[in-house]
Amino acid sequence: MRVAVFGSQPYDTKFFDAANAQGGSPHELVYFETRLRAKTASLAAGFPVVCVFVNDEVDATTLKTLAANGTKLIALRCAGFNNVDLKTAEELGISVVRVPAYSPYATAEHTVGLILTLNRKLHKAYNRVREDNFTLNGLLGFDLHGSTVGVIGTGKIGMIFAQIMHGFGCHLLGYDAYPNDDFIKLGDARYVDLPELFSQSDIISLHCPLLPETHHIINQNAIAQMKRGVMLINTSRGPLVDTVSVIEGIKSGIIGYLGIDVYEQEEAFFFEDWSDEIIQDDTFQLLQSFQNVVITGHQAFFTQNALTAIAETTMANISEFEEGKPLTNEVKLPH
Repeated sequence: MRVAVFGSQPYDTKFFDAANAQGGSPHELVYFETRLRAKTASLAAGFPVVCVFVNDEVDATTLKTLAANGTKLIALRCAGFNNVDLKTAEELGISVVRVPAYSPYATAEHTVGLILTLNRKLHKAYNRVREDNFTLNGLLGFDLHGSTVGVIGTGKIGMIFAQIMHGFGCHLLGYDAYPNDDFIKLGDARYVDLPELFSQSDIISLHCPLLPETHHIINQNAIAQMKRGVMLINTSRGPLVDTVSVIEGIKSGIIGYLGIDVYEQEEAFFFEDWSDEIIQDDTFQLLQSFQNVVITGHQAFFTQNALTAIAETTMANISEFEEGKPLTNEVKLPH
């Protein structure tokens, strides 16, 4: 099938071409660096399949243009699908598939990396030693062993993160609308309500999906319940966090450390090189100015293992559609 791959980067080409070559009948992949949005949807004319990523805008306007030009399948090369108007897609007869799991270890391990970086000031130590400054003032951390870690969302990624932190000797508090028995079996782990998790945790890490009920789950009210000096980590979805409230929490000293790999307005500039430009997002620029904040650019998923799995699953999804088989990873509106 002819597949228009939007928002493509060199690493996408490498891994998708490799996965595509494994099949007996390779698909025709055409790569577009531009992201998919209403203004660029016409580029997909004549492509029955459009492949998109987390920050492509697959809204009603975009979908109508795609449908008019012959697109029948949206293949998400990611797990999240909040950027797709599923209702409109269904009305237009466009199927939507995704990659529900690739390497949960990648994101969980990156989360731990942010914790260690913030706690032991590894980024500051690295720069200091490069300037032949070997003083230790300002690099003081704390033992993770014995700390209480709150895990919001105990699905695949949250569970692996919990396992790692259990290995550090941390006490674990979990919150999930659908509790996971494996979390309790870790030992020194229990489910609590959000107020208790907020008030008792030294570190809080977000691993829940973005849903209407989880939008801004970290807000002014939540932050007011947290321990002073708490470490907050988000490697899940940007809009889980009310950034303005988090900034106030940092300024007040309630949030002592912030590590994020996602940002609620990231679609404006993530995955692009802005080093020669001025980013016009004042909120993001203010976040960058705090010495106790570490930001990475949505790279938690970015491992060889994950990219291989993403490409192979996406190709398999497209092949199922081409062959008229049931779509294993189809995303549908609940009825």
